[in-house]
Amino acid sequence: MEHLDLHHIFELGFLLVMIAAGITAIAKKCRQPYPIALVIVGTIIGLVHIPLFEPLKDFITEGEVFNFVIITLFLPALLGEAALKLPFSHLRENKRPVLALAFGGTLISFLIVGFSSMWLMHLAIPAAFVFAALMSATDPVSVLSIFKSVGAPKKLSIVVEGESLFNDGLAVVLFNISAFYLMTYLDLGIQGAGLGLWEFVKVISLGLIIGGALGYVFSQLTKYFDDYPLEIIFSIILFYSSFLLAEMAGASGVIAVVVAALIFGNYGAKIGMSPTTKLNINNFWDVAALLANSLVFLMVGLEITRIDLTDKWGLAIMAIVIVLIARSAAVYISLAFIKKFPVTWQHTINWGGLKGSLSIALVLSLPRDFPGREDILVFAFSVVLFSLVVQGLTIKPLLERLGVNQKEEGNQEYEELLAKGHRLETAIQEVQQVKHNLLIHEAVSSELTDQYKKEVSQLHQQTNKLFETYPELKNKQQTILKKHSLYAQYQAIENLSKEDIISNEVAEQEQAQIIDEIVRLENDH
Repeated sequence: MEHLDLHHIFELGFLLVMIAAGITAIAKKCRQPYPIALVIVGTIIGLVHIPLFEPLKDFITEGEVFNFVIITLFLPALLGEAALKLPFSHLRENKRPVLALAFGGTLISFLIVGFSSMWLMHLAIPAAFVFAALMSATDPVSVLSIFKSVGAPKKLSIVVEGESLFNDGLAVVLFNISAFYLMTYLDLGIQGAGLGLWEFVKVISLGLIIGGALGYVFSQLTKYFDDYPLEIIFSIILFYSSFLLAEMAGASGVIAVVVAALIFGNYGAKIGMSPTTKLNINNFWDVAALLANSLVFLMVGLEITRIDLTDKWGLAIMAIVIVLIARSAAVYISLAFIKKFPVTWQHTINWGGLKGSLSIALVLSLPRDFPGREDILVFAFSVVLFSLVVQGLTIKPLLERLGVNQKEEGNQEYEELLAKGHRLETAIQEVQQVKHNLLIHEAVSSELTDQYKKEVSQLHQQTNKLFETYPELKNKQQTILKKHSLYAQYQAIENLSKEDIISNEVAEQEQAQIIDEIVRLENDH
């Protein structure tokens, strides 16, 4: 690492960004989950010798670099972005399944994987429970992107995201206890159990206090400024300061960030942010999260190529099976007491509990002399690869088979009418174009055009009847039309300002009103 100067590091980082952006763009264009595409391509790049990428692979797969980038650089931003945009009212409405999965489910999974790893894979006690902690964290990015593409229920997405936000924090706490304190607590017997419980409560409580205090302070700060670039900077400082301060105090940085961002995005937005600020903060973190996730999943793919399964195939497969069984038990047991929670949703949450970058970053942070470290690395990487590729690629067919992505009533009929109407309008345009280019007589073209127009008129009547039956379909179309109209109005004001027809002050005032209307539309929708 000594030979890498800052200029060279920047070049490697920029190359990584370009590769990640290119793969993400292609995946989104093909309507495929971009995280899975990045992992697969990253793995291929890692396995194939490409001279251009060799310095990049050597740099990224350094354990210290990967650990720093994932945990210190990207984790606070990704957690903060997710919690910032999660309405507290939605979280409160779904608190029972979220808490059941995040706490009950995580502990059940931790215990099952830990004891099973000891008995079946013959791992030492610390190694077994470190592996269990790694496998208790879920990464919902891939699943949520698939949910969005297939139109899964919003409530299901909130439960999956809420579970991940809190179980990440719990998993990190269990990891630290298992890696550094577990044997000491076991040697102390009953007293050790008490100390372990106290450490667990202390780390979580301190995280809640630090995150809550900073979230409240920064929320109050927004009341004194109506300047969205500055308030975006406040949000960056909040996410990283809450994480770093909590870690310095021996608390959970993950929980601190989540709590701080929840307060800032709900309470702070309510008391001190204009609609313009809310929209711009959300847009900023959308971009930041997309960039961070793209880099993270590409790095995971590169890092996975480090594993050597030469003599551990059997144990790696056993590790995958144990984790799948533990996840199933965790989901079905923790949700068994939640009334009216659909079984199909439980199946989806079970299979959608993917493992990701946090698991790999944590295992790489283990001291190099930690007993069983290499075995844990192999098992963790194997589970993450299986999770992201196999489970990630099959979650969409599962949703369709379970009917989780059933669309609202009338939607199928409306789409059919829309498709037929578009066909006919295209046909009319083509007839007119051919008539003009080939000098076809009006008498010939008008007969065909009149026929198509008659069919279009009939479709309009059918569509109006459908709107009367299902008014929400019409409302959705009106919302889309209004938003595009407002975007056009915003651009029109921008053009007037550029040409010095109106002053910048008037332009900013008008554009602020337009953004307020866009935000209201999105909130109503």
